[in-house]
Amino acid sequence: MDLYSQIEADIKAAMLARDHVRLQALRGIKKEFIEGKTAPGANGELTDDAAMKILVKMAKQRRESARIYSEQNRPELAAEEMSECEVIEQYLPKALSEDELRAELEKIIASVGASSPADMGRVMGTATKQLAGRADGKAISAIVRQLLAK
Repeated sequence: MDLYSQIEADIKAAMLARDHVRLQALRGIKKEFIEGKTAPGANGELTDDAAMKILVKMAKQRRESARIYSEQNRPELAAEEMSECEVIEQYLPKALSEDELRAELEKIIASVGASSPADMGRVMGTATKQLAGRADGKAISAIVRQLLAK
């Protein structure tokens, strides 16, 4: 079952369970998926890779919104955003720990043949594609910078 079909099935389950937070998050995901399907060049289809990119973007937006709400002393809105983020993250692959990420990046650096900070662009291009959805871009960048500085 592709991700789009899974989301539709989960919407029905959330409706039956009367889980309003989950239902709201799932409807938001479905909306973004439909927009992705109808975007120019999408040919009316949404690949699982494109769906993962959408989910990563949505989770990041929710975390950022929650952070802003917390800074503005609006804990009820921050909690709502975080609960939606938790629903979205259930559909993402398990995030890598820092040690796992460092090991993956060392492999990528070796395969690309990078040896200095000047090679960071090549490493980042490969790393962001291979680790999409499993690691944050800022974390990848920071570790790559450390590894190439050695």
